[in-house]
Amino acid sequence: MPEDGEYFGKNGEPRKYDPTFKGPIQNRGCTDIVCCILFILAILGYIAVGILAWSQGDPRKVIYPTDSRGQFCGQAGTPLEKKPLLFYFNIMKCASPMVLLEFQCPTTQMCVEKCPEKFMTLVKAYSNKNDFDYYKQFCKEGVTNTMGIPQILKLGLCPAMLTPSRPFTRRCFPALGQEGGVITVGNNSKFDDGNGNIRDAKDLVDGVKNATLVIEARQVVMKIFEDYTQSWYWILIGLVIAMLTSLLFIVLLRFLAGIMVWVMIVMVILVIGYGIVHCYMEYAALKGEPGADVTLQQLGFQTDFTVYLQIRQTWLAFMIILAIVEVIIILLLIFLRKRICIAIALIKEASRAIGHVMSSLFYPLFTFLLLAMVIAYWAVTAVFLSTSNEPIYKVFNETECEHSRATCEPANYTSSLMRKQCPDSECLFAFYGGETVYHKYLIALQFYNVFLFFWCANFVTALGQMTLAGAFASYYWAFVKPDDMPAFPVFSSLGRSLRYHTGTLAFGSLILSIIQIIRVLLEYLDHKLQGAQNKCTKFLLCCLKCCFWCLEKFIKFINRNAYIMVAIYGKNFCTSARDAFFLLMRNMIRVAVLDKVTDFLLFLGKLLIVGLVGIFAFFFFSGRVKAFENTAPNLHYYWVPIITLVIGSYLIAHGFFSVYAMCVDTLFLCFLEDLERNDGSAERPYLMPESLRKVLNKKNKTEPAE
Repeated sequence: MPEDGEYFGKNGEPRKYDPTFKGPIQNRGCTDIVCCILFILAILGYIAVGILAWSQGDPRKVIYPTDSRGQFCGQAGTPLEKKPLLFYFNIMKCASPMVLLEFQCPTTQMCVEKCPEKFMTLVKAYSNKNDFDYYKQFCKEGVTNTMGIPQILKLGLCPAMLTPSRPFTRRCFPALGQEGGVITVGNNSKFDDGNGNIRDAKDLVDGVKNATLVIEARQVVMKIFEDYTQSWYWILIGLVIAMLTSLLFIVLLRFLAGIMVWVMIVMVILVIGYGIVHCYMEYAALKGEPGADVTLQQLGFQTDFTVYLQIRQTWLAFMIILAIVEVIIILLLIFLRKRICIAIALIKEASRAIGHVMSSLFYPLFTFLLLAMVIAYWAVTAVFLSTSNEPIYKVFNETECEHSRATCEPANYTSSLMRKQCPDSECLFAFYGGETVYHKYLIALQFYNVFLFFWCANFVTALGQMTLAGAFASYYWAFVKPDDMPAFPVFSSLGRSLRYHTGTLAFGSLILSIIQIIRVLLEYLDHKLQGAQNKCTKFLLCCLKCCFWCLEKFIKFINRNAYIMVAIYGKNFCTSARDAFFLLMRNMIRVAVLDKVTDFLLFLGKLLIVGLVGIFAFFFFSGRVKAFENTAPNLHYYWVPIITLVIGSYLIAHGFFSVYAMCVDTLFLCFLEDLERNDGSAERPYLMPESLRKVLNKKNKTEPAE
């Protein structure tokens, strides 16, 4: 390492020996007070936004279908409780392109108890009392036997015809079929539209297609939700298995660090290798199967994702991706084989530190709890904000009308000027919106909700990092371990962090949150301009997204090391970030060799746990193993619990291994400061363990020469 004055001048002065320094400073003051006050005010504003959203929002708008009056079909405790299905007076009007723009069919919609089961026109039903009584259940209130057909149709009280329908996502759609290549509805290829015209059944297809396209995304979400209700018990069991596996790995690392690291490396290679073999077997098994050679581009987007698993190209892509990952890991291990021994020594010391601070293993549970509260508050507030609009009614008409799509009031529309000028028009529910001050700033409130979510989540993460850093720093700088350590190092560090450094935590998390919200805005802008952007705009957006991604990674690195310095010295964020950065710059080679290799080994541990849980979940939920066929739940998409378990197990493994990672990073910074503060003499002995001194060829002068 260069040690000339010019080098140190550029990267700060090295630490001087201080005989009074014995670890984290106890006599410290509050830091970054302005940011602390700003954070408290932001939290109070966030609570106010939540209260406002909860008072205005109505999640029922997401759950239940809405009729033309804005009422919810099937809602408990209302007159429509026993009418859960939505019926369209004229489904063919849903074929209008306006449906895709306004997400509303320009026809009367009402809640019914069941869908029509037979063909019937108003003209034919009117001549038979029993048929007309059946017909009236699909009409608005106020229809009597004394009213004439022209009057009923003029007032829009009844549909002109009924077609056999089936319920689909709580809506009545024509029961379309196919016989001999001809589209049929109710086993008939033609029907009477109620106006004396004989129409082909295929005329209903466009209307059904547009209406189903509008709700297709909702249908997928509902199926996924149903899968969760069927598999939540098994998902919880899988997450518990992931937690126990992670805990077992941590405990084994405590006593068998060297062996466990090599076991992890071998197991990761074997797990990924098995994935490659399995993908090849699936790829080979689909050879010659009908439709298996269709390309992903030809197939396009499908809501049933299991369709992709029936295509050879999907398994080929999985096999190539896993092979690339396997080759990269093997090459990295070959090049870093000499450095792994040094990293293992650092992991062994981290294991000893965790052994003296066992409560640190359970701290991630506290972090998970806080993050769960933050996520739940954000999600609930977002739902209530998005459903806090008022019902908006618009004019829908069949003929040309100057008031078409204008806002109207359904209560007095029959006597309004609009109805007189457009006799065949109707005032129907269109969507939820509003023009009050609250509704005008609804997007701003949603943005504030997202921003505070990032800020609070980053604050919770930062609190965990500083708390663990303070606990592990007290272990490293203790001359006699554990006698010179606090009785409860984690609680002592947590108390110091909240009492003195809430502002510092808020400052660091605010910087990171601003960068993250900019990345979200760039993604939103990219999505909005996707259809119209030129190559130059696309390139510029791509560069911006890449730059801010790199900036976010850099800020996370700076914040993490700054929090370690704050936990030790109690200085403000900027000073601590500068000191940490210069300390790392003065030891750049050691940073690249030791710290990053250790991170790579811990990442392999997380990858192993995710791989084991993922393979187990795949065989269980897919029904590939006969022993689990009767045990596994029957699901629409078996990949839903698998993906949930993979993501959940990664987060759990990350939580446990983050304790190790934070311990390694803290010990590493303390180790660098130890090298600068001390020289190994009797007056200034190194505090690093003997195993690290041997690996780095350092020793205290009081130790006998080998």
